[in-house]
Amino acid sequence: MANMMDEFEALLEESFEMDTPSEGSVVKGKVIAIEAGQAIIDVGYKMEGRVELKEFAEPGEAPKVEVGDEVEVFLRQVENARGEAVISREMARREEAWDRLEKAYAAEERVEGAIFGRVKGGFTVDLGGAVAFLPGSQVDVRPVRDAGPLMGLKQPFQVLKMDRRRGNIVVSRRAILEESRAEQRAEVIGNLTEGQTVDGVVKNITEYGAFVDLGGVDGLLHVTDMAWRRVNHPSEILAIGETIKVQVIKINKETHRISLGMKQLQEDPWDLVAAKYPLESSHTGRVTNITDYGAFVELEPGVEGLVHVSEMSWTKKNVHPGKIVSTSQEVEVMVLEIDGAKRRVSLGLKQTMRNPWEVFAETHPEGTEVEGEVKNITEFGLFVGLDGDIDGMVHLSDLSWDQRGEEAIQDYRKGDVVQAIVSEVDVEKERISLSIKGVGGDKFAEAVGGVKRGSIVTVTVTSIEDGGVEVEYEGMKSFIRRSDLSRDRAEQRPERFSVGDKVDVRITNVDAKAHRLGVSIKAREIAEEKEAVEQYGSSDSGASLGDILGAALKGDDEK
Repeated sequence: MANMMDEFEALLEESFEMDTPSEGSVVKGKVIAIEAGQAIIDVGYKMEGRVELKEFAEPGEAPKVEVGDEVEVFLRQVENARGEAVISREMARREEAWDRLEKAYAAEERVEGAIFGRVKGGFTVDLGGAVAFLPGSQVDVRPVRDAGPLMGLKQPFQVLKMDRRRGNIVVSRRAILEESRAEQRAEVIGNLTEGQTVDGVVKNITEYGAFVDLGGVDGLLHVTDMAWRRVNHPSEILAIGETIKVQVIKINKETHRISLGMKQLQEDPWDLVAAKYPLESSHTGRVTNITDYGAFVELEPGVEGLVHVSEMSWTKKNVHPGKIVSTSQEVEVMVLEIDGAKRRVSLGLKQTMRNPWEVFAETHPEGTEVEGEVKNITEFGLFVGLDGDIDGMVHLSDLSWDQRGEEAIQDYRKGDVVQAIVSEVDVEKERISLSIKGVGGDKFAEAVGGVKRGSIVTVTVTSIEDGGVEVEYEGMKSFIRRSDLSRDRAEQRPERFSVGDKVDVRITNVDAKAHRLGVSIKAREIAEEKEAVEQYGSSDSGASLGDILGAALKGDDEK
């Protein structure tokens, strides 16, 4: 009998262990009463528990529970101090939700939820019992300023990350929108063809173009495809919200990028450029852009030409184009070249004005006296500013009759106004040669006009030097070298002369171009000896040279 009782107790205990749910599990129960803001639930096994009504409410909604409803609750404790089961509807929903979310996450399926609160960096979302975090960057495809309209609204989300052990879930609303948008884009793009003309609404404007909504898909209208003319900024011709007609230029099926154009719907002005702008014809245009290498001039809307910096001015060679022309300025230009294939027109600004060197050559023939300001001083001469914004050069050799060029140039400073004679104009090389010493005539020619090689003239000693003596004839300086001071080597001493002495010399050379006289005492003495020999006898007549020269000198004295 005792054994039978033991077996019965064991079976009863086993029955209780099998039928009584374990703590920490989800069990089904029935609402048997609602009182004091709580629902009393019979979970079986002669156990009842209480659950706050708010645990039956969805975010932002009233509790939905009535007597007789069957619900699932989480059994936290079989019996408390009051002999009641400790249960939770919220925890049961959470466990249920986690099971459901894990399956959806594994299958990459969407889940439904509602945004119900704000937290740092984003929002909280109720996913049917489980609370997830929605980062601010994942709310929409574009930044959302006011999330009010989205609060409490049931909508799909994509689970990005979840960790059940830590209770973390991260979701995205943006991924759903992008996916829907991609599907919509694919559908719209499938109905578009290259070359098709469609209507669109300008959604956004940037420096490089505008984004146009074609009915669910955006296309890029680049600034260069807005008009045939130069457009500095898209806002010049477009406004946000404006409806425009565009042509589909290109569709990239892989990236879903659409390129649009407006100018393609207009007549191309380049079709008539060659006929309207023949070579070497002059036209008035407007400067639209200035660069380091030149300026762009608009001949008509859609047709621009480049005036290269080398074709801008006859005289200003190394200046920035912005110093010659300004943006929006009306200028006259000449067509130099047209390349229809590359859609390029080369223009010239200086060609519409006469070559200033040609004008100067016509108005200032050689020998004309001019006046100008010294613009620059170099080691080889002066640059003088002339009419027509051009310069002429005075070489060192053309500065003075009396001084060497290196000495004469020391007397000049920038800004000095000087008179000069035009000695040569080379239009092709753009060079003008001037002479300051030529002002007032050629003093050398005037001084030595009657003098020729072999003439005997009287000069005045002006300076004694080791290598010879400097003499002057009619204002022209010459130099007698030591070897030319006498026929007798013993007398070839500069110190035997004094400044102011008058000396007869023989002209050995007249260099009109270099303005120099070659003079020699020695040559005069040799010439006199030769003349004496011819007049009074030969070298073999028996008379000595002394006798001949004595007779010659005596004859001179008698005269």
